[in-house]
Amino acid sequence: MTVNGLLQILLYFGIILVITKPLGSYMARVYEGEKTFLSPILRPLEKLIYRLCAVREEDDMRWTTYAIAMLLFSVVGMILTYALLRTQGMINFLGLNPQGFNGSQMTPDLAANTAASFTTNTNWQSYSPEMTVSYFSNMVSLAIHNWMSAATGMAIAIALIRGFSRRSAKGIGNFWVDTVRSTIYILLPIAFVGGIIFIAGGVPQNFLPNQIASTLEGAKQTIAMGPVASQEIIKMLGTNGGGFFNANSAHPFENPSNFINILQIIAIFCIPAGLTYTFGKLVGNTRQGWALFGAMSVMFIAGAVVCNVAEQAGNPFVAKAGVMTAQTKTQPGGNMEGKETRFGIGATTLFATVTTDASCGAVNGMHDSFTPLGGLVPLFNILTGEVIFGGVGAGLYGMLMFAVIGVFIAGLMVGRTPEYIGKKIEKFEVQMSMLATLILAASILGFSALSANTTYPPGTSAQTFDDKHTADEAKLPAMASWNHVNGSSPSNYLGATTNNTNNSGAHGFSEILYMYASSTGNNGSAFAGITANTPHYNTTGMIAMLVGRFLMIIPLLAIAGSLAAKKRVPESSGTFATDSGTFVALLIGVVILINVLTFFPALALGPIVEHFKMALMQPPV
Repeated sequence: MTVNGLLQILLYFGIILVITKPLGSYMARVYEGEKTFLSPILRPLEKLIYRLCAVREEDDMRWTTYAIAMLLFSVVGMILTYALLRTQGMINFLGLNPQGFNGSQMTPDLAANTAASFTTNTNWQSYSPEMTVSYFSNMVSLAIHNWMSAATGMAIAIALIRGFSRRSAKGIGNFWVDTVRSTIYILLPIAFVGGIIFIAGGVPQNFLPNQIASTLEGAKQTIAMGPVASQEIIKMLGTNGGGFFNANSAHPFENPSNFINILQIIAIFCIPAGLTYTFGKLVGNTRQGWALFGAMSVMFIAGAVVCNVAEQAGNPFVAKAGVMTAQTKTQPGGNMEGKETRFGIGATTLFATVTTDASCGAVNGMHDSFTPLGGLVPLFNILTGEVIFGGVGAGLYGMLMFAVIGVFIAGLMVGRTPEYIGKKIEKFEVQMSMLATLILAASILGFSALSANTTYPPGTSAQTFDDKHTADEAKLPAMASWNHVNGSSPSNYLGATTNNTNNSGAHGFSEILYMYASSTGNNGSAFAGITANTPHYNTTGMIAMLVGRFLMIIPLLAIAGSLAAKKRVPESSGTFATDSGTFVALLIGVVILINVLTFFPALALGPIVEHFKMALMQPPV
């Protein structure tokens, strides 16, 4: 690891540490309905929204009502998005479709996948945005979910916090009030200021049609335009990640400089980190919040260091071929494949670690080009449930789920009823936590196994099919119906375990595993060697996104309702301290142990075996 890489990690972490307390304290006041410095400006807007939407601010919802409101909000938004994407050719409001895109660019399966993707805060994109969706679709169909899904995640986190902070209460808050306050008091002010900074830093914000430029050689180049800055800031702040361009944050219009690059990853972590302090503030013990922050921080720094070390070490095949891979004054060394030279290894690995710790699929490099261990870090970050700071709201409620499991394990060790924040953790809470954990694992591993083991055409062996497609391209159209069923394409078929990927063997399997981990974990980044825009992957990916979002949220809301109804238990000499270094270590251990036991066999088939293959095999002569 280089000094430059280490300094970047420490500088970034220092900035997040400084932001956490003031932002967390501000958010606590917002959710408690207290006056803030923005109240004179935003309180009238808040009241107007309640009046227009017939929301009674004082209503307190049971967890079931809260869950129904959340589901209705999401389902209606998803259906509307699907309809707008399919009919985008009919909509040219104020000239916001200068490219003339229509429903043919958004097929039914792709539109459904995209609608589910943005609704669930995943922002997985099986398409090239600048060649598929209009400005109107980008802003109204898609970017609006960057606000909606982020506000929903924050609301769920606050509802779960109320479960711990309230005593003998029937309700856990008001979903509509929580989402409105999340949007106008937190997301809107930061996004407004951040958007202006992005524009000043060189990120475009216009409604011009694509521009045609002549190169020095006399060729024509099409330069995509659009309202990029406004979408860029909320995609980061809301930990969404969907890019305006196919290259995402590696594109110079989305991420023009190192200054904008660091601002983007600060935007990703600032709210998730701040919510840990909000948690401590609302439960009446800020040390509890710092304990969660500490556990997240240790895992973040460890992942960033491992990823950086792996990429800086480079590929031994390249070194054995006689190419210098050590860092010198004139070259960065290491594995620069798939990385922007303007960012280098340090900024790229830090960006990859941050975006996969959070449920943000933004990328400024190609994860598929990382070394096996370098790629293992972002993959494992997602497999943890993205609780290492995580998405806005989602990281906190995911970590609290592991905290419930952790104190249960601690209770078993000392032979007493486990307690957390003064609430007894009993059978129901543990069952709901484990249910959420098992649902995520079943989705990731189940869909990966299904896609990796898709059958060949009837009556065809693996070798026969491989011979046929390579020997006679004219036969491809006859296989089209099979391709649409299983999601494969004979033109890039490379083996049973690399269904529709551009790589065979372990790396091909890693691409499939990463896709379903990213979909279920609502991340959205990819090992992009996989061609995901097929009916098979669009459909299974859509299901994985919906399962990962809503079948995790509902059990956690049930926990919130159960805890809110309980009385607080006074501390005693036998109470396990959950604001200590011991608890931080226990929490880290629980997160790592559960996920290692769950996913190690799959990881052993993918990045781990690929690493040993790279390290031990001799390069071809």
